[in-house]
Amino acid sequence: MRSLLQKILYLFLMLSLISLISFGAIHLAPNSFFASGDLNPNITPEALEQLKRVYGLDQSRVSQFFAWFNAILHLDFGISFASGKGVRSEILERLPITLLMNGVSMVIVFVLALYWGIKSAMRLDSWYDKSIKQLSLISYAMPSFYLSLLLVIFFAVEWKLFPISGLHSQGIKSEGLAYLLDSAWHLVLPIFVMVFGGLGSLILYVRSLTLNILKSDYIFFAKSRGIEGGNLLWRFILPNLSPPLITMLGLSLPGLIGGSVILESIFAINGMGLLFYQSALSRDYPVIMGILIISSFLTLLGNMLADIILTKLNPHFKRRTV
Repeated sequence: MRSLLQKILYLFLMLSLISLISFGAIHLAPNSFFASGDLNPNITPEALEQLKRVYGLDQSRVSQFFAWFNAILHLDFGISFASGKGVRSEILERLPITLLMNGVSMVIVFVLALYWGIKSAMRLDSWYDKSIKQLSLISYAMPSFYLSLLLVIFFAVEWKLFPISGLHSQGIKSEGLAYLLDSAWHLVLPIFVMVFGGLGSLILYVRSLTLNILKSDYIFFAKSRGIEGGNLLWRFILPNLSPPLITMLGLSLPGLIGGSVILESIFAINGMGLLFYQSALSRDYPVIMGILIISSFLTLLGNMLADIILTKLNPHFKRRTV
């Protein structure tokens, strides 16, 4: 119980520090959302000052930060400059599609990387191992935006097998199985890009960990006792792969919210990534800060959950960090 309280306190302190740094960095950036008013002759200086008072931008930076941080503690992320809607409602509106895309791609990536990485290590220097390494290197080196454009050109424009962009076809009713299948068909290309882009480094990581495990003394003694194949995998390899993979999975939680800015922009998917990109271009501070705080919270939460799970799996496991 004491350890859990320490972790929660650590999470709160780190989140406070991250929010302070993020707030300062964003407000040090040149221009602002209201700078565009200088180019509009219909907006008077008095009107601009009135807008700044409404949003609290006429106060000092210190006052703005404490007012904003106090609102964050009450789960109030403020009001978007661009839309006039609450930031929380903006995020909740775009959250489901981003969670779906990133959740599905994360599961596929971890399953494939685990399977191919272990199999590649157990067939060291074979044609299979060499093929998997080449695939991993291509995945690691391939820019996601370039692969996205290639897929759009060939599979959407030339061969017309998949939709070019968006989530739904025009004229389709927003209910029933046909609607769900149409949405899934629109997500095939972006999810493929996300899976392919995430496979490379994770396959090599799993392969490297498996090779180290296969060189261990306990593997040698297990083989000397006639333990091979599936028994070796389930009794020795997977249990020793669990700690680093659980840590990796915990650190992957922010990706569920952050999404992919480039992919959602290319495929015109109205998710969190596209919202962050549009907000960054327009200097919509409340939305940017809201997404940053949620992503930071998930990073710290994922790290804390990984520690707790690892401690449960192995009571002797202790990390030097809280």
